[in-house]
Amino acid sequence: MQEHQSLEDFLSSPRCADAPEALKALIRDTVNACIEIASLTRNGSLAGNLAASWGINVQDETQKALDVISNDILINAMEKHGHARALASEEMDDTHIVANPKAAESPYFLAFDPLDGSSNIDINGLVGTIFSVLPAPDGAKGTSGEMLIAGREQAAAGYVLYGPSTVLILTLGNGVVEFTLDAAKSVFRMTKHSVDLPVGTSEFSINASNRRYWEAPMQRYIDDCLAGKEGPRKRDFNMRWVGAMVGDVHRVVSRGGVFLYPIDEKTRAKGGRLRLLYEANPMSMIVEQAGGRATDGHGRILDIAPSSLHQRVPVVIGSREEIDIIVSYHEQG
Repeated sequence: MQEHQSLEDFLSSPRCADAPEALKALIRDTVNACIEIASLTRNGSLAGNLAASWGINVQDETQKALDVISNDILINAMEKHGHARALASEEMDDTHIVANPKAAESPYFLAFDPLDGSSNIDINGLVGTIFSVLPAPDGAKGTSGEMLIAGREQAAAGYVLYGPSTVLILTLGNGVVEFTLDAAKSVFRMTKHSVDLPVGTSEFSINASNRRYWEAPMQRYIDDCLAGKEGPRKRDFNMRWVGAMVGDVHRVVSRGGVFLYPIDEKTRAKGGRLRLLYEANPMSMIVEQAGGRATDGHGRILDIAPSSLHQRVPVVIGSREEIDIIVSYHEQG
C-alpha cells in the first residue's frame, strides 16, 4: 500500500478496478462538495451565523442555515457535471431531478443527509454528511417511487465527518477505507487501508433520556449493561453519546461499539427516528462491510423494502457479537 494514497489514486487503483467509471465520477463530485462544506465548518462563525434557524423541512424539523447551504452545495455539484440522475435529501420534500443533459444517462441516484447533527453547530460539535449511491433503473426519470430501492442494492456509501480533522469513510462494496483531508491541498489521503470493527465491545451509544419510552427488551439490555461486573453481563460498560449519528457511528467504526436508536413510544407513529434511505442504509452498508451487523432490532436493515422517500426506521448497529446479543433480547420479548 502506498502511504497516504490520495482518493484519486485509490479510485484508479486495482482495488477499484471493478467499479464503473460513472460511479467513480459521482464519488469525486460528492467528495468535492464535502470539501467545500468542510471549509465552512472550519471557519465557524467567521463564515456567518451558520446555526441560524432557516425554516421547517419535510421532517417537521427546524433547519439551520448550514443545512440549507450544504444541501445547495451538493445539488450544485451534481448539476455541474450530471453524474447523478436524481437526488434525494433530508432537506427536500421530493426528489431533485438533475437538469444537466448528461444526468439522464447516469446509472445512479444519490441520496444524502447534507448536514447530519446540525443541532451541534452552535456548540462547535461534530457534524457530517452521509451519502448513498443507488442504481437507477433503466429509463427511470428520478421520481420518488423510482428511488425506493433496498439498501442491499447500494453501489457505494460513505460519510464525511467534520471534526478536528475532516475524515471520509467510504465503501464501494469491497471493504471500508478511511481518508483524512489534507486541507492545505484540498485532497483526501488514505489513513486506513481497511477499517474493521472489533467483533465484541463494552461500549454503547444511546440517548438514555428516552429510556422511559423504550420497549422492554431495550430497557432490559441497557439495565444489564449498566449493572456492570455485578450484573448478568459480568463486565463494565461505557456509554458515549455525541448527538449526531455521523459522530456516534464514526466512533463505532473507529474502535467498535454499538449505536442504538431503537423504536420508542415517541417515534413509533413515524416508524423510528432515523431515515432509511440516506442515514440508516448507508451507515448499515459501511458497518456490514467493516465486519459488523446492522438491524432494526429484528431484521437486517439493508433488506427493508422502502415504502416512502423519508421513511424512518429503528437503528441498532455495530460490533457483531453485541448486536447479536441485543437481537436475542428482542427475541425473548
